[in-house]
Parts: sequence; C-alpha cells; structure tokens
Amino acid sequence: MAKLYFRHGTVGSAKTLNLLAVAHNYRQQDKQVLLLKPEFDTRFGRGVIQTRAGISMLADVVVGDTLEVPDLTHIVCILVDECQFLHHTHIDRLREITHTNNIPVICYGLRTDFRTNLFPAARRLFELADSIEEVKTTCNYCLRKAIFNLKLLDGVPTLSGPSAELGCEEKYLPVCAGCYDDRHRAAGNRL
Repeated sequence: MAKLYFRHGTVGSAKTLNLLAVAHNYRQQDKQVLLLKPEFDTRFGRGVIQTRAGISMLADVVVGDTLEVPDLTHIVCILVDECQFLHHTHIDRLREITHTNNIPVICYGLRTDFRTNLFPAARRLFELADSIEEVKTTCNYCLRKAIFNLKLLDGVPTLSGPSAELGCEEKYLPVCAGCYDDRHRAAGNRL
C-alpha cells in the first residue's frame, strides 16, 4: 500500500532540491509524477518549483482554495513542495488520494514558523503521515543541527509579522535552539 510521507526541515535544508531530484529520477525511468505547489508561494513564479540554487521545474498543479488533481491513471508518485502553505484539509485530501489510488504522496515543507509554532498543514501531516523524515542542515551560526527558522528584518532577528511570509536568505536563516535564543535575546526580543 502507498504511503503519505512528510519530509520536513528548516529553511535552507535542500527540501526542494530533494523533491526535484526525486522527480528527475522518476522521469528518467519514464514514470509520470505529479508536482504540486501552493499558490501562495510566488517567490520564483506562480507555477515554478525552484531551489535556491536555481534548479527548477514547472508545477503540474498550483493548489488554491481547493485541491483539484487531474486524471491520476498513469501517475506513480505525487510530490508536494512548500506543503506548510496548504490548508489542513488539503492534507486530508492527499491522504485520501494515497489510500484510494495507491499512489505515494511525498510532502516537503517546514515544520514550524519563525516563532517555533507548527504550521496547520504540518500539524496535520504529523497526525496523518505514514512516514515522517527530517531533512537536516546545520545552523547558520555554528555547527549544530538547525531546528528553527530565524526571521530577520533589516538583518535583525524579529518575532513580528505574519507566520506565513515569503522570503529567502535575506529574511530567514536555519538555526539551532541555542543560537535562536541567543540572537533573539541580543535583539531584545522576548521569547
């Protein structure tokens, strides 16, 4: 039976690079995959799934308020980028597709926002996923494993603003728990 996978990591942990490598490998074997991304993620274009290194593929489905998928007859795997921006009901639908159509669904995304709170879609994936895997990277400031996303405003750590806000290295950095706390304290932020 196919599984629903959640592969999570901090910003800069190469989640999208991993997704594109999986898609490439399937396509090299002449197998059809379906690439999904939320419409909220417009950093590199509405229908573009792109790594920070510049490698990209076009999404087959851009998910808005509803998750509408095309005919799945020849699809062998569904890959979802930036899944934290989906609605939790989309996760329910992806699980349904996995079990009804016997198609593995691999969701890549963030676990928590810059305040260390779970995204609703990530929470639902923790509740429903058959397999949960961490995509690891090191802290931007030391050699420990990064577990949090540090948000910057004009280069200074901040806890203000919406939990879902687009950005790359100019706005978010991967950090360990110690550096997260230290950087916020140094900036005068109350944790």
